[in-house]
Amino acid sequence: MGKYKNIKIRLQQGYVKMRKQRKMQQILLALFFFTCIFAILITSLRPEKLNLTVGQRTPADIYSPKEIEDKWETERLKEIAVEGVELKYKQDPSYHHEVKKDVEKFFVFLYKVRESEGMSKSERKTALSDNELNISGDVLDIALNAPIEKLEYLENYIYQIVAQNMSNGIKIEDLQKEKSNIRAFIESLEDFDDGLVDLGTAIINATIRPNKFLDIEATEQKRQEVRESVERVMIRKGDIILREGEVVTADRMSLLKDLGLLTTNSKLDIMLYAGIALLVLVLELIVIAYITVFNKELLNKVGILWMIALIFVSVTIISKVLSSISIFLMPVAAAAMLWAILTDARLSLILNLALILLVSVITGNDITFIFMALVGGTVGIFSVLNTQQRGSIFISGFMVSLAQVMTVMGFGLINSSEVAGVLAIAFYGILNGLFCAILTVGSLPLWESVFDVVTPLKLLELSNPNHPLLKKLLIEAPGTYHHSIIVGNLSEAATGAVGGNALLARTGAFYHDVGKTSRPYFFKENQLTSENPHDKISPSLSSIIITSHVKDGLELAKKYKLPQEIANFIDQHHGNTLVAYFYHKAKNGDNGDMMEEESFRYKGLKPQTKETAIVMLADSVEAAVRSLSAPNKEKIEKMISKIIKDKLEDDQLEESNLTLGELEKIKQAFVKVILGIFHERIEYPDLDIKEVKGRRAHESNN
Repeated sequence: MGKYKNIKIRLQQGYVKMRKQRKMQQILLALFFFTCIFAILITSLRPEKLNLTVGQRTPADIYSPKEIEDKWETERLKEIAVEGVELKYKQDPSYHHEVKKDVEKFFVFLYKVRESEGMSKSERKTALSDNELNISGDVLDIALNAPIEKLEYLENYIYQIVAQNMSNGIKIEDLQKEKSNIRAFIESLEDFDDGLVDLGTAIINATIRPNKFLDIEATEQKRQEVRESVERVMIRKGDIILREGEVVTADRMSLLKDLGLLTTNSKLDIMLYAGIALLVLVLELIVIAYITVFNKELLNKVGILWMIALIFVSVTIISKVLSSISIFLMPVAAAAMLWAILTDARLSLILNLALILLVSVITGNDITFIFMALVGGTVGIFSVLNTQQRGSIFISGFMVSLAQVMTVMGFGLINSSEVAGVLAIAFYGILNGLFCAILTVGSLPLWESVFDVVTPLKLLELSNPNHPLLKKLLIEAPGTYHHSIIVGNLSEAATGAVGGNALLARTGAFYHDVGKTSRPYFFKENQLTSENPHDKISPSLSSIIITSHVKDGLELAKKYKLPQEIANFIDQHHGNTLVAYFYHKAKNGDNGDMMEEESFRYKGLKPQTKETAIVMLADSVEAAVRSLSAPNKEKIEKMISKIIKDKLEDDQLEESNLTLGELEKIKQAFVKVILGIFHERIEYPDLDIKEVKGRRAHESNN
């Protein structure tokens, strides 16, 4: 018991180790893909460095590699806009109150002095000269001698003038101008003589003051609003920065530096690198997510994932090279066709879309190219789905050309009236399709052989009777060859009935018994006489010889470089079934009690797929039906049902994912094919040739 427990622990440890190794390979693949695509896009989008100085003439037109703000021009427009901003002022109402108060104090003081008794004129003038407004001179005499009603009238008028002017606001720089305007206004009045005009002017000049001051905060806020309202001057990708022969100015030099176009500027364009990294990463994650959800079994096939990545990288490199001639020569559809042939059509659609989005970055996101590549790749995928000859891929290339030409011409006629230009691009679309077909046909054998991928084309080549191993089987074991052909027909029909890969099942059936070429006459179908070599050897040795044809077949598969999918049929077509005839013969012989059933079983794997399980059933059915003395439909159906039941009870089909409903369909397919092979023949009567000839001669003489 402890021994089996240790074996189980070692198996679990081996499984964990294998999972870790696979996970590491997947991570390395993801890093490889990201690094390669990132490097290709960087080399495509990173601009060429220029060696320029201020004052030098530009040797050629310089175009902007990306969209960028012209900071110098934007700043110039902002300064112009700011210069046009009016200064903002704010009034202080307290100054008006102070002026009015000062005027009022002066007149109160004046009336008091005038009403003083016992003072001479000179004493009153001296007393009045001590006023807070510092008014002096002849105007004091006017203030002392003018009629009181005139003074009161002047006082009220001064209040009105001050209120009117200060309510409008008086700036510091406009104070003298306002004083002059007030004097001119008073002089224009007929109610006052020159003396009162001078007095009023003196009082106003002494009291009036600025009450409208520059609002620095509001002005700066307005300036900032105006600056922010100025739209940035943007240079679009592809716009000319400097034309050939133009002098390089300081502002253009700064712009070239910001674009990273100068050799003296060693600063990395972080924005460019980050943008490309994000784009590659998000598309890689989408593809990984799709595979995880819809093609999870593909995650375990690291070799196939490497193949997908290498096709992706290779076509991207080729596209980059051809973009220097024309972006419409990029062979994106070739990758789509290869993926569809080598992997899965639905996965190919997602991969094609990801490739188009990444490659379109090289083209500057040209909408015509994107649509052309999308249509061409999709048509390429659909057209190669049922391809069974390599030559038909050229037909697919023609269909891709036609679809791309229609797409390009459609966009060209919408966006341009120059028919010649549209036809030139359409011509590139035709070349693109042909190049995709050549690239697909030329590289397909490489992908098939390096990554051991079995495509329909490869299966057809393997099923060709001229294949060296099939010729060997035909020559050295003709009975087994005939048996394999019938098993292939049975397997193809049954696999098609349950929606499996019928071509794979038929081809696998052709090779499932190639190991019998090592000792062909030990197998009944190759024995031309009644002499059976097994009669001369022990049942144990017979069992070893019979079961060894699986091991011998695997060695031949390795020698002739058969794909693993075909080798699986050799390994699994008997599973671990019991060689019942020799086992029972041994049990009934000497030392029968010592015979262990395990030593009379095959050592292969149980069928892991529907196709290998169907070949197992077809192999047994063909041999069993051939042994029937007078086969008819009832006997055939009964025999097939028994074989299927025996395989089920022996647990040979438990790992194949076949359902009971599918087994019934397989049975019906077997019956139909076998009845076609063992159909009833018309029994022709025996005829005497001489009698027939004599009768004909007699009839001709008559």
